[in-house]
Amino acid sequence: MAGIRGKNTKPEMIIRRGLHARGFRYRLHDKRLPGRPDLVFPKYHAVVFVHGCFWHGHDCHLFKWPKTRKEFWRTKIDRNRAIDERAIVALKEDDWRCCTIWECSLKGRAAVPIELLLDRCSSWLCSNRRSSELRGIPKG
Repeated sequence: MAGIRGKNTKPEMIIRRGLHARGFRYRLHDKRLPGRPDLVFPKYHAVVFVHGCFWHGHDCHLFKWPKTRKEFWRTKIDRNRAIDERAIVALKEDDWRCCTIWECSLKGRAAVPIELLLDRCSSWLCSNRRSSELRGIPKG
């Protein structure tokens, strides 16, 4: 597990490059904010988390509970979920707008075209919406 990255992951780099190319400027992993958001947009008072579906226990096709060491993994992933929730609550209390982009929106059968995902993220940043979760294309 020591080789698992927490920063500069492939999904995070895709989002970072795409938003930067669209003219958005941000800070990375700001230690002063709860949860160290992956991207911090001070101009828009917004933060973006790019979460891996496995590590954050997302309810999608990319997440499956491991067959071995079940108790260890359940504890670890539940703890990650609790940390995420506390961080978002603390950020919202400080009037930060929060967005979570899930790994499954970038790969797998629920993947959204990158340009569409970046369009949605860009429009969210420029809007007044408080929070967002970007994953897949809504049906209908």
